[in-house]
Amino acid sequence: MAHIKLLNEELPGIVGLLTYRPETGKPLTELAEVLLRGPSSLSSGEREIIAASVSYWNKCHFCHTSHAAAAAAHLKTGIGLIDEIKAGLPNTEVSEKLRSLLHIAHQVQRGGKEVTEEDVAHARSLGATDQEIHDTVLIAAAFCMFNRYVDGLGTWAPEHNEAYTEMGERMAHKGYIRF
Repeated sequence: MAHIKLLNEELPGIVGLLTYRPETGKPLTELAEVLLRGPSSLSSGEREIIAASVSYWNKCHFCHTSHAAAAAAHLKTGIGLIDEIKAGLPNTEVSEKLRSLLHIAHQVQRGGKEVTEEDVAHARSLGATDQEIHDTVLIAAAFCMFNRYVDGLGTWAPEHNEAYTEMGERMAHKGYIRF
């Protein structure tokens, strides 16, 4: 049960919060849509991995699991990707460039000033563009906000990974805009 009375208590995580106050929900969903599905040289699956990883580091079960399920839907890897992201992707083939961007995202999650010139130079040396670095930092920062929004208001989340399969498919293929 959320800390506040939501319009629909059955909607999990951020979904109930977005419908609670559509005037704030609309720009938040538009931001997620641009960051995760808009034009980018990073695939939507890669961007969802960044969002899911930041959410895991922030201990936000709902955001981690839903965005990892969306990454799995984009990448057609299966629901096991949820736990693989928690483990740091040891068995998932991802580019060294993405691993360097995940490091930058982790630095942002710890605190924006944790990102160093060396982190950025390393990502660039692996082929990351300025836009990819920018978008990684913005995804990480936005998901720190989204995670705190969801957990700060005590929303509920399904416990088991399988409960997120349909949600991940919907997010991956239909997007985030709900208003």
